[in-house]
Amino acid sequence: CETCSKEEAKYRCPRCMKYSCSLLCVKKHKLTQSCNGVRDKTAFVSINEFTDLNLLSDYRFLEDVGRAADAAARRCTMHSPATKRLLHCLRNKARGCNIELKTLPVGFTKRRENSTTFNSMENKFYWHLKLVFPHCHAEYTLKGVPDDKTLADILKPYIDPVESDPIICQRLKIYTASPQSDVQILMKIENRNRNSVRYNKLDASRSLLDNLKGKVIIEYPTLFVVLKTLKNDMVILGQDGSEPTQSTGSESSSLSSMEEGEIRDSS
Repeated sequence: CETCSKEEAKYRCPRCMKYSCSLLCVKKHKLTQSCNGVRDKTAFVSINEFTDLNLLSDYRFLEDVGRAADAAARRCTMHSPATKRLLHCLRNKARGCNIELKTLPVGFTKRRENSTTFNSMENKFYWHLKLVFPHCHAEYTLKGVPDDKTLADILKPYIDPVESDPIICQRLKIYTASPQSDVQILMKIENRNRNSVRYNKLDASRSLLDNLKGKVIIEYPTLFVVLKTLKNDMVILGQDGSEPTQSTGSESSSLSSMEEGEIRDSS
């Protein structure tokens, strides 16, 4: 015992690693050393002293951090009446533009990510938007995209040979090197069975709002940019020979259990 130096040590302080023989010595050691007895989870451990117990401790520490972050994301303000009113207003404004906007429950990734707003003074949506370039396995998230901006202008910083960012251009060089006529912009049709996934082809010369009209959107639009000359597994509605092109605006707003599964996958 490092406190009384008389008895054989039975305990070791998780904080300062000093040995003690009894509860009395433990209390005395805490008092004299101003030690709280709580292990320092972030204390430095050299690689020579690193053991499996240290690894397990780090793993549990990261789990605790993850739980704390998740709890913060589920804070009470997410369930407040004011938040619910804003979401209700957002859905109503979208419905007025012939867009069926669906929002997910609190805790879903897409719900936390979504930053879409509606400016009443300008009578305009500012969309949270995700661009996916499957041929390069690249994704980009845009915030505050005005609904009157054309898709061609939205894509310029990414695939335009002159105006695109040099770093992004290098990553997406297969797109920048291809003729603009080969570029297709697709958006997944929601509320369909998993074995019948289809995509709508969008018009790059028209505004984002015009392209979203008559569509079902879960939280925010996700646009897939593909090249016609390269093979992909995305089937455009009306081009598979099995069903005609039609608007999805008349689709039922109720979600079946299978459709809810699709939403969870997408989140």
